[in-house]
Amino acid sequence: MATAIVVGAGIGGLSAAIGLRRRGWEVVVLERAPRITAVGAGITLLANGMRALDALGVGAAVRAQGQVEASGGLRTPGGRWLSRVDAAAMQRVLGTSAIGIHRATLHRVLHDALPPGTVVTGTDVAEVVAGPQPRVDGRVADLVVAADGINSAIRRRLWPDAPPPVYAGATAWRGVTDEPWRGPLVVAITWGPGAEFGMVPLGDGRVYWFGSVTAPPKAWRDDEMAAVRERFAGWHEPIPALMAATTTVLRDDLYHLATPLPSYVHGRVALLGDAAHAMTPHLGQGANQAIEDAVVLAASCDPAGDLDSGLRAYDAQRRPRTQQVARAAHQMGRVGQGLRNPVAVALRNAVIRLTPDNAGLRTMSGFAKWDPPTL
Repeated sequence: MATAIVVGAGIGGLSAAIGLRRRGWEVVVLERAPRITAVGAGITLLANGMRALDALGVGAAVRAQGQVEASGGLRTPGGRWLSRVDAAAMQRVLGTSAIGIHRATLHRVLHDALPPGTVVTGTDVAEVVAGPQPRVDGRVADLVVAADGINSAIRRRLWPDAPPPVYAGATAWRGVTDEPWRGPLVVAITWGPGAEFGMVPLGDGRVYWFGSVTAPPKAWRDDEMAAVRERFAGWHEPIPALMAATTTVLRDDLYHLATPLPSYVHGRVALLGDAAHAMTPHLGQGANQAIEDAVVLAASCDPAGDLDSGLRAYDAQRRPRTQQVARAAHQMGRVGQGLRNPVAVALRNAVIRLTPDNAGLRTMSGFAKWDPPTL
């Protein structure tokens, strides 16, 4: 039986393992963390991500644990609507709903879809050799999948000329309310000068929220909860109430791969997810693109077929799409949160208000229109 080693047990790595197993591969996943624990905050699975999960056979389990996103849109800090997005209209356009889910819950669903023992924790990969029979720390395989994140050690070793991730000019706080949310809530993104705030209901009734601001890197505070509450004080409800209902907040500076890679394949080693195309979160596509990668990789790599040809097909399909999405996400950040000049902000808001909601919906849903290959 053909064997595959997946390095990294994040969302992309686990999705790849599920897809490859469905194609008949024997798979082991190597994870450097000593144990699988609940990490992160919320995530939005858009229509393309849900279709990819359906192709992997786990879409129903994810829907059972998530929350179908309601109607929403874009607002100003004072609460004025710039545009509206109707959830029913989006479902008609895309064929499936977006789902809000805690990242840890999604991770558990993916992990549970693999046989016990597939994921080996506490394994810090030291050596990867590409070639017709790649090796990972002496383990010989037919295929190696590098899903080891934005700071991928495998990318650094096998793509030594590729520039490292660069700071995107923004930092973000992320939180989840401690208890199920009982107050009024309209799913929305709010744009202010040099700042952005968003909220997503989760399947367990809690609400995931994030606040992002243009700032220099590593401008952290001893009390990050106080910092985010101070930064978004005075913004429309329920923003202050959501923050008040949260006791733990995460803060991360945002980095991305600003220079596109010339290939996602080196020998029989394939990059996947953030290791290949780490992008800013302004389109909400990072994890969705990683799951797409996993489906296309599995569909392209027949364990009994021409693997080199399959890897070329994977690269040819995924690199143009993911790099286009990454460019669009970066541009969205510049047009949205990145604008600070009052005149530019007012002009942008006026253009959005004058744009028909249906036109805005078509633009927003453009990258979510994707049909997976059959596994």
